[in-house]
Amino acid sequence: MKALRLLVLVAIIVAVALPVTVAAQDKQEVSLWFHSGQGSERDALDDQITRFNEASDMYEIVPLEVPEGNYNDQVKAAALAGELPCVLDFDGPNVYNYVFSGDLIPLDAHVSEELLADVLPSIIAQGTVEGQLWSLGQFDSGLGLWANKAMLVEAGVRIPEGLEDTWTLDEFNAALDALAGVVPEDGYVIDFKFTYEGEWYSYAFGPWIRSFGGDTIDKDTMATAEGVLNGPEAVAFGEWFQGLFEKGYATATPVDPDADFNEGRVPLSYAGHWMYNTYKDALGDNLVLIPQPDFGNGAVTGMGSWNWSITSACETPDGAWAFIDWIMQPDNVKQMTDGNGAVPSLISVLEADARYAPGGDLYLYFRQLTEDIAVPRAATAAYPAISTAMSDAINALARGEDVQASLDAAVDTIDSYIETLDQ
Repeated sequence: MKALRLLVLVAIIVAVALPVTVAAQDKQEVSLWFHSGQGSERDALDDQITRFNEASDMYEIVPLEVPEGNYNDQVKAAALAGELPCVLDFDGPNVYNYVFSGDLIPLDAHVSEELLADVLPSIIAQGTVEGQLWSLGQFDSGLGLWANKAMLVEAGVRIPEGLEDTWTLDEFNAALDALAGVVPEDGYVIDFKFTYEGEWYSYAFGPWIRSFGGDTIDKDTMATAEGVLNGPEAVAFGEWFQGLFEKGYATATPVDPDADFNEGRVPLSYAGHWMYNTYKDALGDNLVLIPQPDFGNGAVTGMGSWNWSITSACETPDGAWAFIDWIMQPDNVKQMTDGNGAVPSLISVLEADARYAPGGDLYLYFRQLTEDIAVPRAATAAYPAISTAMSDAINALARGEDVQASLDAAVDTIDSYIETLDQ
């Protein structure tokens, strides 16, 4: 009898467990690639993937983390080999290139009007090509000068309060001169994040070139960079920028790139929203966010950030969209932006966040994105070449190489790439 009861009990357990096991086995796998961002971003995404997989009866996200420095190169190699994942994470300015190459499918048939009504216009603009929506992201970006308030006060430097009183070029130069007098012996005036790779140089310094009066490509034709990236205005930027390294105000070889600003060796750090949490933890109320200087043609800053698309190689686009729709829900957007300090892509989340209200630590980012200070990177299939050319040129300037020759080489890189697009 005991043996019989045991057999019956086992049969009941198997009968109850079998549907669950079959359902789990029947879930469709949806491959996903994401870049190796900062730890807080990875933690948030890992959690959202885990919770999606637990909640979904139909789909299982299978993620792969790819190094950020050469992420775009790996995506293009996978596209050529026919090995793209279903869900693709990539930096916003590359959307045009991926659309041009046929690597993505539009999202219009999937996205709801309710979601679109809550998304920042800048995010929609970033993901829209030829009237169709190809990508969505959980956050936009913020870029400006993080400052150590105590060191600025010690140097007698005026601290701009907003977009109405940004530093002029002369004021910025005077501030740099004054700050040079208060930095410690092993310090310098401004950290330009030269430990970063790839896209950073176009995103960060393209706006400064524009504020000088140049640009990274002729925006009227999108056919050449000649005359705008190597014209007199861009050269003026290059000579000024190179001078900061010659004076010792900036360096491409910092003492400790992860701690120089945090530990008071550097009063200014040119960086984006991703440094907010780290800097806030280190400096507390002594941290201040300063808007971009006006170098003569208005203050200009960067915008756009990493976002999500469905690739043309995906055999389960409904599953891919189910995940994108999941991470675009307000709670998930808030979790991500609480972790990385970025600007939430949903208006509802922004309106509920005191950091973006007047007087909040990140209010400047909100204003930049809504008051035409932030300028998108060039919407052209040649953008990968622009990114490469800017990285090479800015690093060449920091090394002290000839300004005109460095910018001419950047133009050659971009224009040569454009020629391949026309073939």
